[in-house]
Amino acid sequence: MKLLNTYDDRDEAEAAAEKITGEKRLASERDATVVIYNLFGVPSWGNFHRLGMYNLPELKALLGHRATWQPSHHARHAEILATLSIVAKNFRIEIPSHWL
Repeated sequence: MKLLNTYDDRDEAEAAAEKITGEKRLASERDATVVIYNLFGVPSWGNFHRLGMYNLPELKALLGHRATWQPSHHARHAEILATLSIVAKNFRIEIPSHWL
């Protein structure tokens, strides 16, 4: 398990924990008067998509109409892939070839 995301609100953190699959744990951390909630789980593209992270919902929509892309779509795709490359490296997961 790895840290997937951090939340300021307990309800939001618990809702996010409900969305992901596999082993998971929600841990709170207090610093003075501030409490944050760390969501630990399996780092997978499915879990990241369920959490709405790294523009994966936007990527899914883009790939859904790939045949009609305009130059702006190509540029946005490249931006999203640049972010996903960093995520893939940090979590040691591979980007699916059909996203490239």
